Amino acid sequence: MPEAFFFVILMLQLPATAILLSRLIKGPTRQAPLTPESPTLELLGKVSVVIPTLNEADRITPCLVGLSRQSYEVREITVVDSNSVDDTQYIVKTTAKKDPRFRLITDDPLPPGWVGRPWALHNGFLASSPKTDWFLGVDADTQPHPGLVASLVKKAEVEGYDLISLSPQFILKYPGELWLQPALLITLVYRFGPTGTGAQTPERVMANGQCFLCRRSVLAEVGGYSSAKGSFCDDVTLARNIAAKGFKVGFLDGSQVLKVRMYEGMVETWQEWGRSLDLKDASPTAQIWSDLWLLLATQGLPLLVVLSYLFFSFPVSISLSSGFLLLGLNLFLLLIRWALLFGIVSAYDFSQAKAGWLFWLSPLADPLAVFRIFLSAMKTPRKWRGRVYS
Repeated sequence: MPEAFFFVILMLQLPATAILLSRLIKGPTRQAPLTPESPTLELLGKVSVVIPTLNEADRITPCLVGLSRQSYEVREITVVDSNSVDDTQYIVKTTAKKDPRFRLITDDPLPPGWVGRPWALHNGFLASSPKTDWFLGVDADTQPHPGLVASLVKKAEVEGYDLISLSPQFILKYPGELWLQPALLITLVYRFGPTGTGAQTPERVMANGQCFLCRRSVLAEVGGYSSAKGSFCDDVTLARNIAAKGFKVGFLDGSQVLKVRMYEGMVETWQEWGRSLDLKDASPTAQIWSDLWLLLATQGLPLLVVLSYLFFSFPVSISLSSGFLLLGLNLFLLLIRWALLFGIVSAYDFSQAKAGWLFWLSPLADPLAVFRIFLSAMKTPRKWRGRVYS
């Protein structure tokens, strides 16, 4: 391999590495994870919870149970169902018989230009009680701990947040997802920094719609979910729109108050989560390509470069040659990547995992994860959560 080629790759990676380090260095100062809180009387009836559903019978029960264990800060819990053909509605109705805060509504047919999830949440917002101060969107695959809602609202009111969303603790079970999912998660850490470190500009705001708390007045000011109606990453799109209006937005560590079982296995993780991680619906084109460059340079290439040296026996002289510097840089990037596993391990629940040790080999999936982000960035989804879009 010619020295000139080494130099080109080095010049591609060096500035990206500098940007990555500037983000990761904030990790030690990030906000501590939220912990469960007991409600106080001033929180009485402050929160409306909305859950969008479409054929969620296989996984909604832990979510409903977790929400039923929230206290009097929750005034109502509305499930907005998009005409499920499984037992979703039956499960919700059964839960409502035990807890009168639950109710089931069915959203209207999907209008042109809307994606199903923001449409359901928008309907839930319009149907929610105007007496509440806070709107909390929760996905059906989440498993809320007791004290979640009180913790969220207290954090928001004490620190003046207008919107808070949480990163959960992920429940992983099968070998393929244990290997691939952490590599996909790291693509977010590389692009936006560790959870709880904040964003410098609205364009770099991160959010997670699985647990998304917003002031009712703020959500009303931006027209509910209408500004994110056509987005397949409506949580990030809406959060950035709200941040752009000057409101305070936070993306915090919720691993101690919220669990989630997102997808069953590696194939579903690749197909379903992989196609939304590019965040192209919420980002200008220049930012998308900038992020793709950074991921390629710092996450996709290091393993491939080091393996190339090992298998093709490229010469390495102990000098300031481009080849020597390139190898050293990529070994350094791999070291960072493996060290980050210790930083994200608390974001995982391995209690049901088969071959949990594969988590520690997830850096070997990095080239594949970066390739998935590239594929997603090049193509608009046509099928999402059981719906087909033209």
